[in-house]
Amino acid sequence: MPYSHTSVASTLQMMEVHPSLPATFADRLGEAVRRSGLSKSEFAERATVDRTTLSQLLSGGDRLPRLDTVFALAATHELSVDWLVGLSNTGPVEAELVVQHTSFETPGPTPTDERLLAWLTEAADYKIRYVPATLPDLLKTDEVIRFERSRGDPGTAQTVIATTAARLAWARHPDTDMECCSSTQAITSFARGEGIWSRLSTAARRDQLDHMIELVGELYPTFRWFLFDGSKRYAAPVTVFGAQRAALYLGQLYLVLTSTEHVRTLSRHFDGLIRDAEHQASGIRALLIRLRERIDR
Repeated sequence: MPYSHTSVASTLQMMEVHPSLPATFADRLGEAVRRSGLSKSEFAERATVDRTTLSQLLSGGDRLPRLDTVFALAATHELSVDWLVGLSNTGPVEAELVVQHTSFETPGPTPTDERLLAWLTEAADYKIRYVPATLPDLLKTDEVIRFERSRGDPGTAQTVIATTAARLAWARHPDTDMECCSSTQAITSFARGEGIWSRLSTAARRDQLDHMIELVGELYPTFRWFLFDGSKRYAAPVTVFGAQRAALYLGQLYLVLTSTEHVRTLSRHFDGLIRDAEHQASGIRALLIRLRERIDR
């Protein structure tokens, strides 16, 4: 069922306090009609809604849609009531699991990679906010990517390298606005070769730090990296694509959220990480240089 008691209550509240509801509803209903491939008459008939009523709703104006009409349209055409009235940014799906493919028949980006890149493009006019699982993906060297993928299909590493190059190219666009947060412990452990990095050679870690020093300087301020104290704060790997959606990385799976409130909550969480950061974006390059110098001592 594409709506619930919660949706009913939310819709009633929206009708009372949001005068822009008719216009929002009209825009999204029009989008639903276009996507359906049906004529307006067919779209209305299937939902047992009068053709004249549908035309009035599509015109916007000051008329508020009746709840029984909204629910009839939503149920028949598998739409989300929350999406129709502006509480969600994506049609009937508020959360979905996207599988991270690890083997491929042909080289090139995976369907998941293509979706992530498409979401970046869709959110080009908004701020992208990102908590990486290890190091920031777009700053990784090819050797580090191969190391992280060494236990999987050899073709996977090459595909990830290609995807990383595409993300870096996107980040180099002058209108990009991207923030990244990770723990200070994550980058210092890498520099020292601790934990998962204990099998990575000193030379590879040195090259990775050099690469990050170069890119952090090149991309700033369109790409800003903040470090928080991991003993005081925790953040799961996530990317927030503007106000549109958030993708939580679960290890071979992404949990994709499109509910407006969910996305706002994760954005506020990210605000807290930046507020509590012990290393600001303007000082990250200097920190990386210090960590790099310690390797040679």
